[in-house]
Amino acid sequence: MRKGFTRRPKAEEPAANHGKNYITPGGLERLKDERNFLLTKGRPAVVEVVTWAAGNGDRSENADYQYGKRRLRQIDGRIRFLTKRIEAAEVVDPEAPRTGQRATRAFFGATVRYANAAGEERVVSIVGADEVNLDRNHISWASPLGRALMRAAEDDEVVLHAPGGTETLTVLVVRYERIFVEPFREPPEHEGSTKRRH
Repeated sequence: MRKGFTRRPKAEEPAANHGKNYITPGGLERLKDERNFLLTKGRPAVVEVVTWAAGNGDRSENADYQYGKRRLRQIDGRIRFLTKRIEAAEVVDPEAPRTGQRATRAFFGATVRYANAAGEERVVSIVGADEVNLDRNHISWASPLGRALMRAAEDDEVVLHAPGGTETLTVLVVRYERIFVEPFREPPEHEGSTKRRH
């Protein structure tokens, strides 16, 4: 077992890649599926309700019309956001073959097992901002923990600067494997909201 070193993340590291949207293939698919849903089902359903409500007289006091127009603005904003994220996406496949330090150090897409000073172990996968899922231990590469683990190898000690204080972690295992990203699912209320009111 080699003696690891302690690496402190540089404050400017996250800003260096600010314009890039690193994402796994599954994460990109999720964004595309959500945008497709909004364009083909979500937005048309709201337009239908707004059109129906507009025909019911005074629009200034028509709650269905007012709510529908507000919901359309929200959907259009979300579509614009998703489109920008998809266009800026830089896909990194965790399962792609790696050589040299790219295979032994933690970079985007790595799954890392580490221990804190008390010896408690935890496993996290480093993913993009659009893929964070704490229930699955998927953390953003730009988060304090993600930044602390970046470029670390097995047996390295890293310093985590979190809002609750500073903590030293020991990296136990770095591996690259498939990271399962929860697929996009249509909201359960969508079916009921698409029915035209009478």
